[in-house]
Amino acid sequence: MTSRERRIADFIEAFRVEPGSKIRLSRDFDPAFRGTIHSKKEGRRLLAEGIDLLAEYQTRLYAQHTHGVLVVLQALDAAGKDGTIRHVMTGVNPQGVSVHSFKVPSSKELEHDYLWRYGLQLPGRGEIGIFNRSHYEEVLVVRVHPELLERQRLPRSARGKGIWRHRFHEINEWERTLSRNGIKIVKLFLNLSKEEQRTRFLRRIDLPDHNWKFSAADVREREYWSDYQRAFSKVLSRTSTEWAPWYVIPADRKWYARIAAGAVIANALMEIDPRFPTIDSDARKALLEVKNALEAQAPKGAAADPFEAG
Repeated sequence: MTSRERRIADFIEAFRVEPGSKIRLSRDFDPAFRGTIHSKKEGRRLLAEGIDLLAEYQTRLYAQHTHGVLVVLQALDAAGKDGTIRHVMTGVNPQGVSVHSFKVPSSKELEHDYLWRYGLQLPGRGEIGIFNRSHYEEVLVVRVHPELLERQRLPRSARGKGIWRHRFHEINEWERTLSRNGIKIVKLFLNLSKEEQRTRFLRRIDLPDHNWKFSAADVREREYWSDYQRAFSKVLSRTSTEWAPWYVIPADRKWYARIAAGAVIANALMEIDPRFPTIDSDARKALLEVKNALEAQAPKGAAADPFEAG
């Protein structure tokens, strides 16, 4: 491991949910945490370095074409999911990145099991896929609002007391299968304080160019704050695994959240360590023959191979 890789691995360790641990958000993770980074200026520099690193590894991931990366992004309203995606992924090649936002399930989607629609949007090999909200809505929103289970038309035997325990197990095993088949799963929870959420809602109301972001439904969901805190604590405790651990990102400072999220994604790519493909001796020989033919076509006075000449 290089010194750079070690620095990133050490930095993100504070955010990792140890598999098997029992988490309570209010006790174990501080939304205002910022470690040893004390200014936005320093944060912007670190974010720029992280974006360059992501771009380098994404190019290698795309070229190697054996692994994919799935970034699962969960948060309460106004935590900065969209901004995190926009700022962290700004330097990568859009050809190899896709973002999917999951809304209320359609009637067609409700005809299938609850994981079906998420499976349709998984990244391919060489790609980075981002789920802006994800399959975890099925053990978060649906748990806070159990009336939503009625729309899923589950058989009576599947709606019993153990439904959440079963779903945690099913999600863990689904993610294990993906991991075994080359899909690296990066799970980020943007941890926002209740007061910071209130402030951001007010900002959306007070600034005309932010009014479009405001939804009265988001404020109604705020009434369930304690229920969501308990639901998230359960999710983090029951579904942080060795093959797909959760990272709780302090989100009260947007600039810090973006650095932390970028570092976790970069670390996942470094763990894959994708490499540019190499060619065998026969392919190399064929390339040299083409190279010789192209060099012979150089006009008078021009370098046969300008790259070698440079």
